[in-house]
Amino acid sequence: MKLNRLSTRIRTLSLGISACAFAFVAPVHAQEAAPAPAPVEAQEVEVATPALWKVADEDTTIYLFGTVHALPDGIEWYHGPIADALGASDILVTEIEMSPESMATTQNLVMTKGVLPEGETLRDMLTKEQRTAYETALARVELPPAAFDRFEPWYGAMMLTMLPLLKQGYTTDAGVEAVLETKANTGLERGALETVEEQLSIFDNLPPDTQIAFLMETVDAVDEIKALLDAMVAEWAEGDADELARLMNEGMTDPVLAERLLYARNANWAKWIDERMDAPGTVFVAVGAGHLAGEQSVQDKLAELGIETARVQ
Repeated sequence: MKLNRLSTRIRTLSLGISACAFAFVAPVHAQEAAPAPAPVEAQEVEVATPALWKVADEDTTIYLFGTVHALPDGIEWYHGPIADALGASDILVTEIEMSPESMATTQNLVMTKGVLPEGETLRDMLTKEQRTAYETALARVELPPAAFDRFEPWYGAMMLTMLPLLKQGYTTDAGVEAVLETKANTGLERGALETVEEQLSIFDNLPPDTQIAFLMETVDAVDEIKALLDAMVAEWAEGDADELARLMNEGMTDPVLAERLLYARNANWAKWIDERMDAPGTVFVAVGAGHLAGEQSVQDKLAELGIETARVQ
């Protein structure tokens, strides 16, 4: 199994990087990809205790919670310190704005940034061997060879990562951000660390060779995607940040992807937290769990700024 290479993809797409990845994948193809999940019996519900951190001074508290943008039904994590922290907060801050209007903007931006110029196709960018492997992977998820011909390779890679998950019981409705939105009180202010355009530009601006490598590594391990994410979600649910980091970091071998998708953004978010500490109040920050685990995490970047992070759960 090529799990260590694929772990980079799962980290960046499912635990670490892109809230908008699920936001634009799910609406476009979810109906054809995912059957309605079976009801979960009460005895099958798993009570999870994912990790929660905070930074605080005399008049400001900022909670840091690592999310999974899509989950299977049957994991109950909203309780205890997490529920208390959100209930005490003045503002919920996510990676991108999660409103219906923002999701509509995401769809429009994908069609602007992710579509190839007229007359070009994704499969024409591949070698003969790559094209054969790619078409085989599409068949594995019951899609025709031309399914993503209009799109750049990064989009094809995302789709081939997300669709097997949607087909096998993962849903955005059960994802952490969606649950937080339903649990937050109506008067809670909302904020975002990035715009949808900024997130999509990270992928769109990757060099073509990196995009194709991204696509082909996903192609090579399309059958193992769910198994790896299941393992990562299990560690997330147990709150084992060290083991989660080990699973994710063992495949972090592409320096371009690592810097653009994780490390630079972690540094930017740490600066945002540093500046927000100057204003009083309580803030609940929810970002992909991969940003809060492993080397050069948000916590590491905060430490470089002289800010101590304390584990709450």
